[in-house]
Amino acid sequence: MTYPIPIPRERDRRPRLLDLFSCAGGAGMGYHQAGFDVTGVDIHPQPNYPFTHHVADAIAYLHAHGREYDAVHASPPCQHYSPLNAYNHKTYPDLIAPVRDALNAIGLPYVIENVETAAPELRQPALLCGPMFGLRVYRHRLFETNWSLTAPAHPGHTATCVRNGYLPTPDRPFMTITGGRHSRAWQNTACDAMGMPWIKVPPGGDIPRGIREVCEAIPPAYTHWIGTHLHAHIATSVEAAA
Repeated sequence: MTYPIPIPRERDRRPRLLDLFSCAGGAGMGYHQAGFDVTGVDIHPQPNYPFTHHVADAIAYLHAHGREYDAVHASPPCQHYSPLNAYNHKTYPDLIAPVRDALNAIGLPYVIENVETAAPELRQPALLCGPMFGLRVYRHRLFETNWSLTAPAHPGHTATCVRNGYLPTPDRPFMTITGGRHSRAWQNTACDAMGMPWIKVPPGGDIPRGIREVCEAIPPAYTHWIGTHLHAHIATSVEAAA
């Protein structure tokens, strides 16, 4: 299947990717490494986002500007689908279906990412995990696409993982990266494990903000791999339309 490219794309320019619900740019960095010109959108300011960024409602921005891009990645908030929500009894937005509807209305190739417990809401998603890309973190994430994507082989979880908040050791080399009251050393080691050095916390830096950034992030290696396939898909679509 091919998709319309709304802006004529010169062969020598990088394709444009819209990174919705961007947070600090874990996903965006992977697409950048795969050859995309990335623009992020988030409802909250993201001072550490490494590319062009807009503070806006993601779906509203998509409707207004989506056709200015060649592809879209969206990471709707995951809290609604998390089992932790059974304990905190808070109300979180359920945005996967509305985001998909908006993406289908725009008509571009897309990627929708979310946590493993969101599987019932996603359509034939590919599952990615850290050891697939040599990362020392077990981090399952699902990726729905409206173009063909098959996940690589999933190595077994054989290495021992330290408890959340603890630094890795030789006999427990994998990290658990989730929220909590963590040290600067933990934050910066987690950034290394995830491949996100640009959000490391300098001396005197804001640790709580940095913790949220790394704990909610997608390792760039995931979207670098996805982006390589997406880049090839777009190039094939452009050639077919020529």
